[in-house]
Amino acid sequence: MTDIDLYAYGFPIILSMIVAEAIYSKTHNLSLYKLNDSMAGFGLLAGNIFVNIATKGGILFFYFYLYDFRIITINDLMPSIAVWVITFISIDFVYYWYHRFSHRVRFMWAVHMNHHSSEEMNFTVALRQAWFGPITKVPFFFILPIIGFDPFITALAGVAATMWGVTGHTQVIKTLGPLEYIFVTPSSHRVHHGSNPEYIDKNYGNMFIIWDRLFGTFAKEDSKVIFGITNNVKTFNPVKITFMNWLQIVKDFSNSSNFNEKLKSVFGPPEWNLDKNKSL
Repeated sequence: MTDIDLYAYGFPIILSMIVAEAIYSKTHNLSLYKLNDSMAGFGLLAGNIFVNIATKGGILFFYFYLYDFRIITINDLMPSIAVWVITFISIDFVYYWYHRFSHRVRFMWAVHMNHHSSEEMNFTVALRQAWFGPITKVPFFFILPIIGFDPFITALAGVAATMWGVTGHTQVIKTLGPLEYIFVTPSSHRVHHGSNPEYIDKNYGNMFIIWDRLFGTFAKEDSKVIFGITNNVKTFNPVKITFMNWLQIVKDFSNSSNFNEKLKSVFGPPEWNLDKNKSL
């Protein structure tokens, strides 16, 4: 099985989930879906797929090149089932840090922000994939082939993990009991999409919530979640959503008067603001 096979099986399932949730929303008068918002999700997904196709071969070649210099060969150390299990765990651990940096470094947030640009929460929100996400992941995930993870298995596990991530984007499922302590569930992921002060920069995991519990970024869904970001985009245009923060970075970089300001305009936290900084 290839990652294309996984997408071929997974995408119809995701579409079925969207249709089922939309019907449930309509019959129960929940208003979970808005047409323009959903179409923006498909537009953002299209851009992500285009970049993925354009860069996939080069990135995979780079990973296989690094694999030639691996420290160990994990495939030789344990049964295949154990290899898959440890690959899923390792991918999620690296993803946690990649995701955390994507929320705390300005240029990475410019890439990732479109996933949080919806003020709704439904399965089409999961389609809002960052156009340049496949590129910004490389500086984090390159460590796996060096350690000894087979790039082919890692790629397949990564696609499967992405499919899992879709399931968290719903308001229909409330809580899942004891599973809340181990896995990322709809409840914990709703928190991640909240703009409530107590929910900002929480619950970064994709499959496992244990990393957030270990590293102090976990928050339980207690109060009603306000979906979106602190300064919502107010547009359904996928091109505008993708590049609006980049334009601000370019503007701040150009208007910066010293090296420190230029550095922070790119690598500072997302909340850093050039105008506020100059007024201090």
